[in-house]
Amino acid sequence: MLITFRTDAYADITMFGDVALGLLKLMGHSATVPGAILAADVPDALQRLQAGVTAAPQSGAAADDNADEPSVSLSHRALPLIKLLEAAVATKSDVMWNQ
Repeated sequence: MLITFRTDAYADITMFGDVALGLLKLMGHSATVPGAILAADVPDALQRLQAGVTAAPQSGAAADDNADEPSVSLSHRALPLIKLLEAAVATKSDVMWNQ
């Protein structure tokens, strides 16, 4: 499953479902897809996401436990969504996501 995040202030961001759902939980939202955050609530969601990413272990798990695959940390996976949320905060835009 893929989840796409949208706002009028930034390009769409598409992520694998498991990563996106984990980031939504860090933002304090349920894993409900589709969903949305009103512009007034985006700053709080951004702050929670940044705090959650900072508190999370920074080592990424290799795909399928394959030692040949590089690992990607949560902070790197979250960066595009953080940028989208920052743009939404700057322009006071809503954020939506769906499959």
